[in-house]
Amino acid sequence: MILNRQPRAEHPNPMCVRDSWHNLNGIWECEIDNDKKLNKDSVFTQKINVPFAPESVLSGIGITDFIKRIWYRRHLNISKCSNFRTLLHFGACDYETNVWINEEKLETHFGGQSSFTYDISDYLVDGDNVITLCVDDDTCSPLQPSGKQSMLPHSHGCYYTRTTGIWQTVWLEFVPKKYIHSFKFYPDAENVSVRIEVEADGEVEAYVFYKYCLLGQGKGKDVINVKMSEKHLWEPGHGRLYTVILRCGEDKISSYFGLRSTQFKDGKYLLNGKSVFQRLVLDQGFYPDGIYTAPTRNALENDINISLACGFNGARLHQKVFEPLFLHYCDTRGYIVWGEFPSWGVSAADDEGKNALLSEWKEVVDRDFNHPSIIGWCPLNETMYDKFNDENAKEKQAENTKEIYYFTKKYDPTRPCIDASGGIHYETDCYDIHDYEQDPKVYGERYDSFANGGTLYDHYSGRQNYDGKLPLFISEYGGTAINPEEGAWGYGNCARTSDELVERFTALSDVLLRNERICGLCYTQLYDIEQEKNGLYTYDRQPKADPELFKNALEKKAAIEE
Repeated sequence: MILNRQPRAEHPNPMCVRDSWHNLNGIWECEIDNDKKLNKDSVFTQKINVPFAPESVLSGIGITDFIKRIWYRRHLNISKCSNFRTLLHFGACDYETNVWINEEKLETHFGGQSSFTYDISDYLVDGDNVITLCVDDDTCSPLQPSGKQSMLPHSHGCYYTRTTGIWQTVWLEFVPKKYIHSFKFYPDAENVSVRIEVEADGEVEAYVFYKYCLLGQGKGKDVINVKMSEKHLWEPGHGRLYTVILRCGEDKISSYFGLRSTQFKDGKYLLNGKSVFQRLVLDQGFYPDGIYTAPTRNALENDINISLACGFNGARLHQKVFEPLFLHYCDTRGYIVWGEFPSWGVSAADDEGKNALLSEWKEVVDRDFNHPSIIGWCPLNETMYDKFNDENAKEKQAENTKEIYYFTKKYDPTRPCIDASGGIHYETDCYDIHDYEQDPKVYGERYDSFANGGTLYDHYSGRQNYDGKLPLFISEYGGTAINPEEGAWGYGNCARTSDELVERFTALSDVLLRNERICGLCYTQLYDIEQEKNGLYTYDRQPKADPELFKNALEKKAAIEE
């Protein structure tokens, strides 16, 4: 099935908007080439609906077996102009992407999650131009981070349908010869100011507004400091955003930032100096018809709505880099999130895998740096000792995990970083644990003892005791399914009814909410995904119980504590 309308026609990145841009989503020529016999001049006999991956129904193809290589082609009728540059943007393309503009091959991009851009101005001709892509995807490669994409032909357990090729918006921007290449906002809530670091071809002017009122301005070539005349803090539930207009000659960008500070202190997570208890939910960003790609912009915002309806104030964006438009909705709603990387598929004990991860992780951190909703980073997930049979591998894992942590802090010193969620911690700003115990009585005994000064044993990784010095975050718990059908997967004992699901959710959550030594929780998970039935909603986002009941259970503890 090929849709008649252009899919996902909205601007993909409200953090950086120019007036002159063109969306390239829609029907492209394509060909699946598992034997790798085709070339850029081959005849492509299929059509695909970009930005949906060929595994998805919405792509018009829907092949869920392994796709090792796929080709794309799109014709553009465009006039070459000496007065501006033409930038070609890819939101994300999984995994190794080679691009030709007419006969010219561009630099290869490696990575399935990060955005990338080409200046194609010098390769265009007047009239018909051809964009050709060849994308290789080897999910089973130990050097390719793949997150929750299944390495078996079928989905299983907590691994789901793969995504190959283009899965986020492709678009063009037309910019002056001298333009703004990048910018980062460093808000200072205490001094009601913002430092803007820019990379541009000349001096940049910055104008800061709040609700159409100009509150400050400044200019500079590399750094611009702007003092605002009014203070409007970005807080959970209150996505107060300052609008920013950046100008460099004829180039103009509309952007925004949130005025807020983040830190861990005395075992608490502080936003703007106030303790915020993180009531988070695990969100993995999968959709029945689009897989990695939301069918509409409304579907992105709806996932925030259904989370808030259950009483959560944010999410762990788990084992996937979410698209900028979703993060924009988080920004506008005051919805707090942890930005993560799909580290599964590579080993933290392998240097080549680590290097592949770091290369793409830097692109992710740079792209999403300005989003106020991201309150922390987590590059790794569930690194365990028991995966290794020798001490050298354990030592290498420790060395590489520390390197990844310090790498993250180097490129973003403003946010906390958890080195390896639910895994072995070596260097981290927060100690987090995954604990899927289903018996509330056992759960209560475990954490109540810890609240009273006892030692907390990490039952999930089974290798370490929490020493009480770092903030403690129970970043995965729950995972309760309701009487699932045969072939379904979940954590531990299932609930038999909706009432029993609510009862267990309430009892397990209460154990964590009443514990003053815990700074946050994250329930697994917001919605079912394929065979995994641990959601509070079904895969098509239908509630399994009244969301108000989950909200009542969570809001026993205030989101912001004085």
